[in-house]
Amino acid sequence: MGVRILLLGNGGREHALAWKIAQSDLLDCLYVCPGNGGTAQEPKTVNVDLPASDFPRLVDFAVKNKVDLVVPGPEQPLVDGIETHFRKVGIPVFGPSAMAAKMEGSKAFSKDFMARHNIPTAAYRVYKNHQINEAIDYVKTCGHKVVLKASGLAAGKGVLIPETTEEAIAGLQEIMVKNVFGDAGSEVVIEELLTGPEVSVLAFSDGYTIVPLPAAQDHKRIGEGDTGLNTGGMGAYTPAGVATPAIMDQIMKETLRPTIDGMRREGFPFVGILFTGFMLTPSGPKVLEYNVRFGDPETEALMLLLSEELDLVSVMMACANHHLDSTTISVRPGFAVSVILASQGYPGAYPKGKVIEFKTVPSNVVVFHAGTTKSDNNIVTSGGRVLAVTAYAPSIQEALDAAYTGVDSIAFEGKTYRRDIGHRYVRIQLKLLSQPYRTCFSALNATHDKDKVSGLTYAQAGVSVDAGNDLVEVIKPYVRSTRRTGADAEIGGFGGIFDLQATGYRDPVLVSGTDGVGTKLRVAVDVGIHDLVGKLIHVFYSPRAELSIGIDLVAMSVNDLLVQGAEPLYFLDYYGCGKLDVQVASQVVKGIADGCRQAGCALIGGETAEMPGMYTEGDYDLAGFAVGAVERDQILPTPNIAAGDVLLGIASSGLHSNGFSLVRKVISVSGLTYESPCPWDSETTLGRALLEPTRIYISQVLPAAKAGLLKGMSHITGGGFIENIPRVLPKDLGCYVDASTWTLPPVFKFLAQHGGIAPLEMARTFNNGLGMIVIVSPDKVDAAVAALSKGEGSVYRVGEVTGRPGVEMRNLQTWSL
Repeated sequence: MGVRILLLGNGGREHALAWKIAQSDLLDCLYVCPGNGGTAQEPKTVNVDLPASDFPRLVDFAVKNKVDLVVPGPEQPLVDGIETHFRKVGIPVFGPSAMAAKMEGSKAFSKDFMARHNIPTAAYRVYKNHQINEAIDYVKTCGHKVVLKASGLAAGKGVLIPETTEEAIAGLQEIMVKNVFGDAGSEVVIEELLTGPEVSVLAFSDGYTIVPLPAAQDHKRIGEGDTGLNTGGMGAYTPAGVATPAIMDQIMKETLRPTIDGMRREGFPFVGILFTGFMLTPSGPKVLEYNVRFGDPETEALMLLLSEELDLVSVMMACANHHLDSTTISVRPGFAVSVILASQGYPGAYPKGKVIEFKTVPSNVVVFHAGTTKSDNNIVTSGGRVLAVTAYAPSIQEALDAAYTGVDSIAFEGKTYRRDIGHRYVRIQLKLLSQPYRTCFSALNATHDKDKVSGLTYAQAGVSVDAGNDLVEVIKPYVRSTRRTGADAEIGGFGGIFDLQATGYRDPVLVSGTDGVGTKLRVAVDVGIHDLVGKLIHVFYSPRAELSIGIDLVAMSVNDLLVQGAEPLYFLDYYGCGKLDVQVASQVVKGIADGCRQAGCALIGGETAEMPGMYTEGDYDLAGFAVGAVERDQILPTPNIAAGDVLLGIASSGLHSNGFSLVRKVISVSGLTYESPCPWDSETTLGRALLEPTRIYISQVLPAAKAGLLKGMSHITGGGFIENIPRVLPKDLGCYVDASTWTLPPVFKFLAQHGGIAPLEMARTFNNGLGMIVIVSPDKVDAAVAALSKGEGSVYRVGEVTGRPGVEMRNLQTWSL
């Protein structure tokens, strides 16, 4: 005999689940309690008229009808402990225990859990209702806008977002004194207000394995343009474009996996569907809330996105029986959209019993019933949200067109719906002329037919600014943080201005440099770390250092200025991509700004170019341009470098940004991946260790150069010692470098060992632990070492200038020990 399932609930979510469950070859019978006017129309499905809160009667029904699995739709039965009732009679539940359900049932409980497990979320405080005075004092003094949340279940209405401190105090009075949310408000969570795009991620779990579905975005407000009152959700679409593969990977690593592991370790493993709301903030995805059941209206869209071959019954049974790792969960390429049809007056008072007329809908549209019931031979309205018109198609625009065609095929008195579902994805991208940080876009996604989009307006889409404007607004604080004498670091004009006279130079010579990050960028994209590439942190092999491609970009350019003795004054960047992801791009710029602050230069502008067809989605490229100044009589190298001058080496922070083509080859033959534990540092992954940002040497070296202690410098980049040191020496001179004078760092030993790289090849490819070589006359060595040792990088005496051109590497055999 096949599987018998009891599904609890009566909304659009439950109809969508019933629709997918009924397609299973494993299913014998699906009982829906109480169900609605749509669930009873599904094959092998029967509505059951029992109160969903009467657990003993539900258990009795399940036992008598030989139910094999119970699937609670809403959260309340789970929080009330329905899983325990069925477990006692040996019937598994696709849903968590009462203890695990507290992740939704108590916001205070979930916030404390996140704090214990270092899961990114908003800063918060928790107060009991008798602590009203302490709560008021906190909102007065915390220094940021807040969100007020009733800790318990409040039917999705227990959240207030006050605009002012006065409104926050009034909100606390409403929750904690007037009890507007009842018992749910006996405890209140006060959170920092987060900003950014919101996404919902639903993930299957058996307590050990967790498998996320594509992210979705819903539309909470009743009115177009995200205006009006909050609702249970007026529509959704999936996948959400803002949730790039890199962001989903970050969500998995930083939130989903730690959540499932933490719950299991604390004794309440999670089984079922974990629905996590995220805010994609400039500093990364942060958890807004946990839900312990399928979301609504996200589920309606996700059920259509699941592959036609996927057997939902098999997946649910695998979760309940703790062997999810043996099941494959697949989705179709393309998009699914759900548009909610509501009763007039919703989310306030609304009439019921309105007859619904259905006409034929497109073949790729499914109409899920949410608030309907059967009356005589008619389907009539019985709830605020009445129907979820859901469509699947290869492109978002085709899915929207099909869904709204379905909407037009349904009629009932007072039909209310939003016409801009999916606006966040289909917003028209216009070319921006906001240089610096000018952003160039293709006007429309290549998959959109011109006829289909020609009538769209920003008002219809509910969009005030496009992705480029969003990026500019997000990065403005980062850019302003780089202000220095000569530049106000404001963006938005046609060109960046720098006042050289204000810097006080007597006879300045300008020095410029440009660079990229090379194939290190490919590793960063694969690993999902972006802000590192813009700056290079002064942390030597720190496993907790925030890696940033943005830092690298600055470092490679300003370190090249430094070898001329120049002080970096300002920096500009170029960011090219196929599809602009504001989250990723803003993290890169954040890293660039961090690097600029380290280097003491202003970030005065840049270009962001979105070019579909030039780059694949998820990929991007970077270039940087730096300008510095040096007094004419302090330009390096000096003309008096001579044999016998001493070479001092300053420690690098790691690989810096060169040699990554060889690094990637070594990893490919090593049997390891970027996700593997780092062989020389168990607290991080191999990918993160390899991406340690390039050290910026400005603060450590520039004072010694201005003091006249240095004759020349060589930035050890691609080509290693062999190629870079001769660039600073007179043509008739060379040098030797003694490899035994410093210890080869572990990352280089790893590469040499796993790649079988000869020591001489290492010397001509990598920095091998020394990112900068400075040349000092013998009589100034002590003074130079004293000055340089005030900085972060260790200083070593590593060689001398010789009368023979070229670089002689001595004692390389020590690298093989």
